[in-house]
Amino acid sequence: MLAPLPFLPINVSEQEKKAHYQDVYNALQSLCEGETDEIAVMATIVSELHNRMPGFDWTGFYRVSGYRHLKIGPYQGGHGCLNIPFERGVCGRAASDRSTQIVRDVNKLPYHIACSASTQSEIVVPILDQHNNLHGVLDIDSDQLSHFSSIDQLWLEKIVALLKPCY
Repeated sequence: MLAPLPFLPINVSEQEKKAHYQDVYNALQSLCEGETDEIAVMATIVSELHNRMPGFDWTGFYRVSGYRHLKIGPYQGGHGCLNIPFERGVCGRAASDRSTQIVRDVNKLPYHIACSASTQSEIVVPILDQHNNLHGVLDIDSDQLSHFSSIDQLWLEKIVALLKPCY
């Protein structure tokens, strides 16, 4: 059994944030080693991120479920949208473009889907397999403005890559 990681306070240096992500990544690698069930890996990733990273108000996956359509997967936090077409929201944009989206202030984004009034910023990372096929997105909301940075993008993209053995 892995020892619990310490909770990281909201206001930390970039170096402390990188080190904490490294610890979370190492824990996830260990927890998911050899697992090929995508739901099991998604649930484990969501649990670790939501419970170990400060400012993660909603953490979850949306899976591709049909032509240009996402359906909710494992998540933690309040209720999320159940269905998202690729033409709507930050998740839809990340899925369509197959690129990570960082939104510093969701209130300034006309196409943002407001699932929770508390959401202030968001990051969405696409899940791509070895052949660049899209399988879904990791969506994380924060109740703080400008919470996500290139550090989050780098580490969350590495963490999402832990799903590749599932596809």
